[in-house]
Amino acid sequence: MKTAVSFDAWLQACVDGMEHKLDAFMPAADETPARLHEAMRYAVLGGGKRVRAALVYAAGHACCNAGTASPATEAALDRAAAAVELIHAYSLVHDDLPCMDDDTLRRGRPTLHVRYDEATAMLAGDALQPLAFELLADMPIAPALGLQAVQVLARAAGSAGMAGGQAIDLASVGRVLDGSELQTMHMMKTGAMLMASVALGGIVAGASSMQRQALDAYAEAVGLAFQVVDDILDVTADTASLGKTAGKDAAGNKPTYVSALGLDEAQALAQELRDAAHEAIAPLGAAAAHLAALADYIVLRKR
Repeated sequence: MKTAVSFDAWLQACVDGMEHKLDAFMPAADETPARLHEAMRYAVLGGGKRVRAALVYAAGHACCNAGTASPATEAALDRAAAAVELIHAYSLVHDDLPCMDDDTLRRGRPTLHVRYDEATAMLAGDALQPLAFELLADMPIAPALGLQAVQVLARAAGSAGMAGGQAIDLASVGRVLDGSELQTMHMMKTGAMLMASVALGGIVAGASSMQRQALDAYAEAVGLAFQVVDDILDVTADTASLGKTAGKDAAGNKPTYVSALGLDEAQALAQELRDAAHEAIAPLGAAAAHLAALADYIVLRKR
């Protein structure tokens, strides 16, 4: 019980701290152009599980000496965590647009294009992307590591990662994908950014080759598990719990792990991936406790 409470307190501190950092890193709502900046802040602040930010911190701390980051490393982790949250927020804004998933609810609130308009939503997403890379460029770490961080996030967000996965998703509506195709799509669309979050934490902390290998294996497992659980929750949870429209995948005739495997097998796969994540970080010892707890959180979450 003590470990669970400790993790809950740590995760809540990550959520609260990230909200404060994002508020500080983003343009003020009254700064010109005010409507755009207001929309950007609406998209980013006031909600979200901040799992990607938590993964950055957990991976970084797992690779620091005795799990303690120097002030400079902590400042760099703040920027890296904020960067992945900005990219994630932009992706949600664009995914919700009528030309994509055409959704009206996100994090329990009207989606950005509903609250404002489509053009503003498009521009807000466009503006959040470069702001993320500006934060990475400002990290107080060795230039070579900063360059690695930029490359990792750019690849994860681009056509080889999140954007490419969304393209495959849109092209797959109404199709039956085999297991390999489904895994490829989800590892790109969802897994790539989660894997980048873990990788960024390791890069910022100056992880060793052994540590990076452990983080990569862990990230691959939790990246896929996150999407498997998302597919399960789309079927088993309600709109109020999710904060977004439940049943959208089935209504849109989209291929999911539930439609491909059935609910029971999808749930079993999520548990297998959770076990794989734990096994991957065993070499990191006690320093990886928060990574282990995040794997549990990702698989056992109800929203």
